[in-house]
Formats: sequence, C-alpha cells, structure tokens
Amino acid sequence: MRQILWVDDEIDLLQPYIIYLKDKGYEVITASNGEDALDIVNGMFDIVFLDENMPGMTGLETLQEIKRRHPELPVVMITKSEEEHIMEQAIGEKIADYLIKPVNPSQILLCLKKHIHQQEIVSEQARQNYREEWGDISYMINTASTFEEWQAVARELSKWDIDLENSSMRSMVDDQRAEANSAFSKWIAKNYVSLVGNQKQKTEGAGEVIMSHNVMKNAVFPLLDKGEKVLFCVIDNFRYDQWKTIQPLLSEWYSVRTEQQYMSILPTATQYARNAIFSGLLPLQIQEMYPDLWVEEGDEESKNQHEKELVQTLLDRYRRRESFNYWKINESDFCERVIHQLKGAAHTPLNIIVLNFIDMLSHSRTESKMMRELANDEAAYRSLTLSWFRHSPTSDLLRRAAELGFTLVLTTDHGTTRVRNAVQIIADKNTNTNIRYKVGKALNCSDKSVMTIDQPKRVGLPCPNVSSSYMFCTGSDFFAYPNQFNYYAQYYRNTFQHGGISLEEMIIPLVTLTPKK
Repeated sequence: MRQILWVDDEIDLLQPYIIYLKDKGYEVITASNGEDALDIVNGMFDIVFLDENMPGMTGLETLQEIKRRHPELPVVMITKSEEEHIMEQAIGEKIADYLIKPVNPSQILLCLKKHIHQQEIVSEQARQNYREEWGDISYMINTASTFEEWQAVARELSKWDIDLENSSMRSMVDDQRAEANSAFSKWIAKNYVSLVGNQKQKTEGAGEVIMSHNVMKNAVFPLLDKGEKVLFCVIDNFRYDQWKTIQPLLSEWYSVRTEQQYMSILPTATQYARNAIFSGLLPLQIQEMYPDLWVEEGDEESKNQHEKELVQTLLDRYRRRESFNYWKINESDFCERVIHQLKGAAHTPLNIIVLNFIDMLSHSRTESKMMRELANDEAAYRSLTLSWFRHSPTSDLLRRAAELGFTLVLTTDHGTTRVRNAVQIIADKNTNTNIRYKVGKALNCSDKSVMTIDQPKRVGLPCPNVSSSYMFCTGSDFFAYPNQFNYYAQYYRNTFQHGGISLEEMIIPLVTLTPKK
C-alpha cells in the first residue's frame, strides 16, 4: 500500500480527502505542523503533501528540512498564495509539484498518478502499444526491400528497446531484433554490391542511399554552400539508440533540423568506415589514389592517423577552398583545450572533431570485469553513454559550439552490436584479429549465416593478396578459432563489437542541429 504524509494545520478539514484516498487504496498519515511532520517523516513514505502557510515552522522551512533528510522524497506544496516569489522559492527547493487551494480530489489523484505511478502507467501503456504493433513490425521486417524501409525497421526497434528497457517484454524485442537482423543480412548479401557500385544507386526503388564515402558531400557541403559555419562531430562507435538517449540533453542548446540514418560501409570498422567518411572515397580508392595515406590491416601503426590529410584531399578534389580545423579527442584534458580553441575557430567554415570515448567504453567493457557488470545489456550501455555525455567535457564542448553559432552535424563511423554466439573459423596466421570480420587467404567457415566477399574490389575493398577474401559475421555472431574455442566463446560473449553486418552496426545516425538563440 502506498503511504502519503499530509501536513496541514487545518488537517481536520481535510477528512473528506483522506477518506477518498483511503477508498482508492492509499494509507494517509497526517501531521498538523512542521515539527510533528519531521518527527515521523521517513523513507517509507511515497509522497508528502505540505501546506505552505502554517504557524510556527512554515511550509518552506519544513520543505527544506525534508529535502535535506530525504532528497529523493517527492513533496507537493499546497498553498493559497499565488505570489511568484513563493512559487520560485518552492521550485528552487525541488518540490515535485505546486497546487493552489482550493484543490479537489481529482487534482490530488492526478498528482499521485503523476509522481508515484507514472513509471508503471507509462510502462503498461508501452507494453500494450508494443503488443498492438508487434504484428506491424513483423510485417515491416518481412517486406523490407529498400534501405529506407530498413531504416524504419531500425528506428522502430530502437524505440521499443528504449521504451521497454525495464520491462519483462524486452525478450520479445530481442527476438524481433534477431529476426530483423537475419532478414537484413540477407538483404545486404543481395544488394551490397549494387549499393556500393554507384553513390546514387537506386536499389529496388530506393532513393539515394547515403553511405560512409558520401556523408560529407550530402550532410556537410550543402551547409558550407549556404555560408554556415559547421562543427562536424564524429563520435566513434555510436549507435542510433545512443543518439536518442543523449538527444534530450542536447535539446537545451540545439534544435534538430534533420535526423537521418545512413549506411556504414563494410567492414563496419574505423579503419575502413571513418577513412571513407573523411576522404569521400571507398577504401580501395584511397589505397590506389593515395597509397601513403592508407594503412594495411597487418601494419602496426594507427589505421586512422591520416584523417586530416584525407579531408584535404576531399576538399581538393571538389575544388573547395574552405579552411578547416581538425581535432581528435581521446582524453578529457585535450577536450578542455579544444573548448578554449573553439572561439578562435568561429571564423573557420569547417571544424571537425572526432570523439573516441564511446569506442574506449566499448573496448574497456570487453577487457574489464567491472565494466562488463556495469554494461551487461543495451539498456546499461545506453545508461553509461548518457552518464559519459552528462559528466564529460563533451557536453561543455557542444554547448560552447552552440553559443558560438556553429551548426552541428553529429554522426559516427559505425555502430556496435552485442555478440552472443561464437562460430568457428579456420584461417592462416596473417588474418586480422577483429572478431566480426576476417580478411585473408583460405578463410573457412561452415556457418551458413556468414557473408563472404570473394572479389573485394567489386565493393571497393583492398585485396592484400590475389586470393584474399572478406568474411563477415551477421546478427549476434562472432568468430573464434578452433584452438581454445570455448575459452574465447565465453570471453567475448555478451560484449559489444563491430565490423560485421547488423542493423546496429550499419544503420547509424546522421543528425543536423541548429543552435538555439
């Protein structure tokens, strides 16, 4: 039974309300003054109704002491006064609500539903809505034949994954996502060659598909052509559901102008996808046109050390004269320095920032037992992302950019997916280490769900050797070698990985935001 503490110096006049609430199933404890209220208030109460105008200890004084002792306890101020300074003071003390006398029983009941029952009401409504829409989503999955339709599927699944993250129905969403990823992987296997073959390829009735190598042409160049100063922010390893998680925080400083999703090229790995973004080229084209700027899989040096130079080649090819700044942020201290440098960059048309924090979070989760426990599923992973954004200098950076009038283009190079099922692969010792895709000679995997590209050049991928091929895991699978198979299957299970084929890795956010005045 929910417990209410009602504090009012005229408590005897409130008996009709108390009887009404008891009939609704609430237990109401009363106090006629602030001192008595403080003697009985404890963590067992669900909410406090507090009269503002009482003799002796005032309502505001009582409020301050209640919040000091029990900051999480919702307190509703009830008063005859409509004076603005009293409302502001009460709000400043973090009241849950503010009611003006005379109140009626329905107002009190609504207040209780809002502050005590809101989560369970919202959750139940979400469960009911999902039950009603489950069939429609299944139909969307079974009939999707264009990238636009797969975008819609990905958005729907992300929405329900967030709405039902604390619900027993999460398993239904997981099952439907698995079904969607299976169908999406088959669609990719059928259409990927034609999608990559032409930047304006219209696949089975689809419009232009934005892919990694034409992101800047589609999302950044048009803004520069309008004379806008742009902050192009690439957050490594950033999923669509993570974007939806931080969107409410960004809404304080920005309005969303356009929200799109684009398709990461394969492999969905930084070496390929992010270099494609900054060069405007497919990986094979980078290797052929700018061999000094391409790092091979087997090389030990950083695979993304030439991003700034690749941006310059892109601008040169399009005969664009914009000056630009480029920062890669791997640690908070450097982020603070970039914040101070932004003001000086306010007259530079194009400013590019790469944020590697989400990528580091993903890798640390794989390697650290504590981080595995903190992010043991998608909901916890989103929660960590939100906490990072709220408390890191990144939020200060984007707030400062808004103050300086930058149009923000927020995106990523690829997403990530939680892997669960190990599949056995045989490969030679020169094969790369990524567990979602392999490139090498004589790759051998009997699992029928993997996608193999035997002619890498057809999809713009370098071919380390004449007989090299690429092999991609789909859905929630990951590769493991026969040697110590069980150990690695257990070690990587339920970690977040990228490089393969899934909605989460390939259909990723591309958002343009306008600073609020």
